Amino acid sequence: MNEKIYVTRKNGMSALFLTLIIYIGYTALTIFAGMRIHKGSWVDIALLVVGIIGLCIGWIPFLGLKVLKPQEALVLTLFGNYKGTIREAGFYYVNPFCTAVNPAAATRLAQSGDAAGGIQSSLHATIQSTNDLSVSIGSSISKKISLKAMTLNNGRQKINDCLGNPVEIGIAVIWRVTDTAKAVFNVDNYKEYLSLQCDSALRNIVRIYPYDVATNVDTTGDGQADEGSLRGSAEVVAERIKQEIQSKVEDAGLEIIEARITYLAYAPEIASVMLQRQQASAIIDARKMIVDGAVGMVEMALERLNETQLVNLDEERKAAMVSNLLVVLCGNHDAQPIVNAGSLY
Repeated sequence: MNEKIYVTRKNGMSALFLTLIIYIGYTALTIFAGMRIHKGSWVDIALLVVGIIGLCIGWIPFLGLKVLKPQEALVLTLFGNYKGTIREAGFYYVNPFCTAVNPAAATRLAQSGDAAGGIQSSLHATIQSTNDLSVSIGSSISKKISLKAMTLNNGRQKINDCLGNPVEIGIAVIWRVTDTAKAVFNVDNYKEYLSLQCDSALRNIVRIYPYDVATNVDTTGDGQADEGSLRGSAEVVAERIKQEIQSKVEDAGLEIIEARITYLAYAPEIASVMLQRQQASAIIDARKMIVDGAVGMVEMALERLNETQLVNLDEERKAAMVSNLLVVLCGNHDAQPIVNAGSLY
């Protein structure tokens, strides 16, 4: 079902004045006929009956008054048939028997625009289901659909990456309603539907990537190993999550504007082990850099000694000099100099 615009003019103010005048007229007629009822004239009795009936049903036209603010929409149905959607801001008068439909009106998620929590939303839904009159009178307010961009923070999830390591990850999804008819009629509750699809898409994408760069891992599906990872390719991962969610919520009339990773860490049960692994990897890389630099410095020292011919060193002396230089350059502590007053031979 596609959205169609409800054709009506912004004549709410004129309709309000006309309804008030008619209601005041019924009130005056009832008072006038009531003052003359003691005469027993059938005309006065008929006028009194008409006035009372007018007062009893005169409030019905007020239900057709609808006020919309910018970036709001109202989906209207008449006896179960979809009549259209009002999207422009203004003061409208519609068929008073039209009812506004928004199955997600009482749903509260961890997102912008939803101020209440889960317990309050359940209580609110119970009050709405038991108080039909309040829902009918306040339907133009409670059943409005926001067309603004909203941010859904779906919380952290524990998911295994492609290497089987459990990670905790959270995302924030910026979304909005583009087709109100699809959002209302194609799914039962478009907010809960979006939240569920975000969870599913997040799991599908995270399982493709390792937490950190790993060898022999194909994250793009081209059959070749690459350096994609959750930690190093956050922008790419977020874009794939966005596309995955968008493909799922297209039929619900929703548009995913952006998806961002808000939290990423190893699960607590392996966090300490992975920290030790990262520390060990960092130490190894540092040692490798130190050794490479030390070897280069020793090589440079031997070349300079040979060029200047400051001292003639045989192979045994060169070996001793190399050993001493490597100990000094690669050691964790400051070297303790020892003065050798004798000879190697």
